[in-house]
Amino acid sequence: MLKSSVRIFAPATISNVGPGFDLMGFALEQPGDIMIVKTNDTGLIRIINNTSSDIPLDPDKNVASVSVFALLEALGCTTGFDLIFETKINPGSGIGSSAASCTAAVVGVNELLNRPFTQKELLPFAMKGEFIASGSVHADNVAPALLGGFILIRDYNPIDIVRLEAPHDLICTVAHPNIQIKTSESRKLIPKELSVKKALEQCGNIAGLMAGLTTSDYALIGRSLHDVIAEPVRAALIPGYNEIKARLSETGALGGNISGSGPSVFALSDNPESARKAGVLMNDVFTKAGLDSKVYISKVSRQGTRLID
Repeated sequence: MLKSSVRIFAPATISNVGPGFDLMGFALEQPGDIMIVKTNDTGLIRIINNTSSDIPLDPDKNVASVSVFALLEALGCTTGFDLIFETKINPGSGIGSSAASCTAAVVGVNELLNRPFTQKELLPFAMKGEFIASGSVHADNVAPALLGGFILIRDYNPIDIVRLEAPHDLICTVAHPNIQIKTSESRKLIPKELSVKKALEQCGNIAGLMAGLTTSDYALIGRSLHDVIAEPVRAALIPGYNEIKARLSETGALGGNISGSGPSVFALSDNPESARKAGVLMNDVFTKAGLDSKVYISKVSRQGTRLID
């Protein structure tokens, strides 16, 4: 007998990860979205928001329902669904809020339809919703949110993703200051062209980060968390960011950068004490800048979007 309701957890994600603009991302163990997906007899997709977050209730404008529309169109299915948001990553936080909504919705609907698609096959549908949020096609949030782990997007045409084995004791500290930056607006700041020198520098850091992750070379990971494309133009949008970046070495963290399009900031550490100190530093700097912030400390989640009790 088919289920009529499922409860889904979709993890927050760190995208770009320094030099990997639109190409790299990883899932966190917490925070995340919790969504209940139910069938209904209306033939409609209905959005129900039981959180304090401001999300669109119009199905044509909500990233979760847009993702579901794409899935149902591929199947020629007219079943109606309720997408009930129980907990929500703050929109505009830079830790994959829209991606979590997209992946929770498609995983839930896929489950209720008796899994016509594998988890990986759901990625293009989730990307359709992500496009609504950012105005561009990218998978560095939705791929790790959906599949878990540390993901490299090798190519987009066609989509080709590679899962990297990050060290198990790698710890991520994320600080989310109480400001919002829209991904679609932040992306407009990215330069359209790069010099060969900058392109080579960025490629070297991407390769260094991949090599550091796969060989557990923590010093190399830290040296490679440098971005010459997005960070220089986005840093000014985040009060206190430059001070955080300059002082991270005081905490023993390997390094850090902007999470996605911001305003969240992340640091990677190889031990819990450095991760804790990085969180204290970030919180203190944001407080000095007049901003409240929320700090999360998490390992890389090997699990992606999934059913929960």
